[in-house]
Amino acid sequence: MDAKLLIKQAKRGDKEALLKLIMDKKDEYYKLAYVYLKNREDSLDALQDMIIILYENIHKLKKEEAFYSWSKTILVNCCKKILKVSNKTISFEKIDLHGDHGDYEEKEAQIVLDVYLSKLSPIYAEAIKLKYLLDLDYKTISDILQIPEGTVKSRISKGMKKLKEEVGGEN
Repeated sequence: MDAKLLIKQAKRGDKEALLKLIMDKKDEYYKLAYVYLKNREDSLDALQDMIIILYENIHKLKKEEAFYSWSKTILVNCCKKILKVSNKTISFEKIDLHGDHGDYEEKEAQIVLDVYLSKLSPIYAEAIKLKYLLDLDYKTISDILQIPEGTVKSRISKGMKKLKEEVGGEN
């Protein structure tokens, strides 16, 4: 079914239409939450919070074509709220090395990357994660973070420069 039609139905209070919209992009939503929260349970909690906020506020959406960027912005804010409330640091015990998110070498590389990214300013790390871990385009990142596209490009560029300095090379 056409997304615009589903959005119109959801705006009129159709829960099933809203659920269909969310389920059509569930993997994208989960990956976005996981980049921020680093564990399955918190990621699913953020998704649940997002769904509730969407349901309560879908009538406020003015442009149907903005639904997915709007919903991802809400999800990012839910993730940030969870991080703020729990004041989390990722411990090695919480990292699921045996899950279905990749093999051991990938997890090891992810841990190393996370260590380097944690040394960056959060604004740079966030932009880099959205661009390179989720493969989002600049416009989508701009919409999610609610900042100009030029600022996104600048943060990624500066962040990558600092990351290269930290790692100690061009690679």
